[in-house]
Amino acid sequence: MPSQSTEVQVRPGAEDDLEALTALYNHYVRETAITFDTAIFTPEERRPWLLSHPEDGPHRLMVATEPETQRILGYSTSSPFRMKPAYATSVETTVYVAPGAGGRGVGSLLYTALFEALSGEDLHRAYAGIALPNEASARLHERFGFRHAGTFREVGRKFGRYWDVAWYEKPL
Repeated sequence: MPSQSTEVQVRPGAEDDLEALTALYNHYVRETAITFDTAIFTPEERRPWLLSHPEDGPHRLMVATEPETQRILGYSTSSPFRMKPAYATSVETTVYVAPGAGGRGVGSLLYTALFEALSGEDLHRAYAGIALPNEASARLHERFGFRHAGTFREVGRKFGRYWDVAWYEKPL
């Protein structure tokens, strides 16, 4: 069920979003340590990721757009936390907001829609990894009931340096 305001509409992601979602993600790959991917993707390389987030089930993709232009302002996902069967009731969640779209509440709208969509699923916990420093992401997750569970020190290397990742968890 889409949620909307006069400035932002949130809906499930669709095949037609693939190119724009790939471009948004590639920005974070190229410019930030928010993701530990280090090589950009083509839309075709990213297609399996998109297809692994259907409109139902525990692994979702929500997309925020401007109602007038349909320009993608960001997206949120719930994905498998780990691939072993006993982890099936846990998901890893994330939010990416387009450059220039911050400060409009896009991240909050995306997480609101994502957690509403997940409310009927057989899930027990959500986890989020935040490359540090990232105060905005930590605040967003805390507003949604996530609590800091621990920090992996110097767990990823990107741009010639090591990065810490804080792990947050939330009961569902």
